[in-house]
This record gives sequence, C-alpha cells and structure tokens, in this order.
Amino acid sequence: MPNSEHITIVSGLPRSGTSMMMKMLEQGGLTAVTDRVRTADDDNPNGYYEFEPVKKTRDDPSWLPDARGKVVKMVYSLLRDLPSDFSYRVVFMRRALPEVIASQNKMLRRHGKDPKPGDDALMMGLFEKELQKIEEWLELQPNFETVYVWYNELLSDPRETVKIINEFCDEELDEAAMCGVIDPNLYRNRA
Repeated sequence: MPNSEHITIVSGLPRSGTSMMMKMLEQGGLTAVTDRVRTADDDNPNGYYEFEPVKKTRDDPSWLPDARGKVVKMVYSLLRDLPSDFSYRVVFMRRALPEVIASQNKMLRRHGKDPKPGDDALMMGLFEKELQKIEEWLELQPNFETVYVWYNELLSDPRETVKIINEFCDEELDEAAMCGVIDPNLYRNRA
C-alpha cells in the first residue's frame, strides 16, 4: 500500500535512466503520474513516463495533491520549483557523464541534429557543476529525502539496488517485478 504522505520523485539528468526507474517503480506497485503524451521511440523503447504539468510547477503546482503516494518524473533542474508544503522522496538517478553525453549525442543525431565538436567537454563540465549544486540544495531541504542510484550499479547488481530503493521508499514494492524491468540490451550508449 502506498505511503500517502509522500510524493516520490524520480529525477536526474536527461538520459540517466529516469524512465527505466519510473517503469521499475510502477511495476513494483507505485502508481505513475504520467500523461503518455511523449510516446515510446528508439531512444526510449519502454516510454518516457513524462507528465507535462511538471514543467509548469512553479506557476501551477495544482497537480501535487493528487500525486501523494504516487511517483512522478522530474528533471533535476525543476526540483527547486516544488513547494515546501509537501514531503518528497527523491530517487535521483546518476550515470557516468561520458555515457550521458554519448546517449544525448546519439539522440540528437537521430533527430537530425549534429553535436558540435568540443561540446562534450563543455557539457560535462556544466553537468558536473549542476549536479553538485542540486545535491547541495537537496541536503538543505527539510521536506526532501534523497537516495542516489547509479545506473551502472543498478544494471550490474539489480537485486541489491532495488532492495535499497524499496527501503528508501518505505513501501512494500514487488522487488522481483522491479528487477524484471531491467533490460541490459538497452544499455547501448556508452562512452
């Protein structure tokens, strides 16, 4: 039974495994808050699990009360827009930055855009600074609890990582179903 006091947020950089984690938590027993507007494609064959109102939370947080006891995906930069009158449990996905960049570049090319030479190092530096800032910010928020999940560790030792996630979420999630979501064949974009 979901813990109705908290809103579970899956966050991280784009291309860090957030969609996979959303599917895992949904299979584990949490209700995913998603509008299914952005459908599955070659970059995310299992779907994106996005919810458009998340992008406008700063101006319109009216979706939050209905998200209690559920899980929603939110890119890291939007976490600061969440109002302080709710409790959040953040499952923050981390992935080796060269892999994040490689995955983003592949997605850009698939959409007809070619990354500029030298952009990789610039983006990596930017992401490192942004991640440091958001982690420091999260530490200071009394209404946020955060667990950091490394994508690579999740793939190499799913049972142990899923157990940690379940304990963090304080739910009775179906850990076997969560592990069943992990498809090593989708670990395609490496540095």
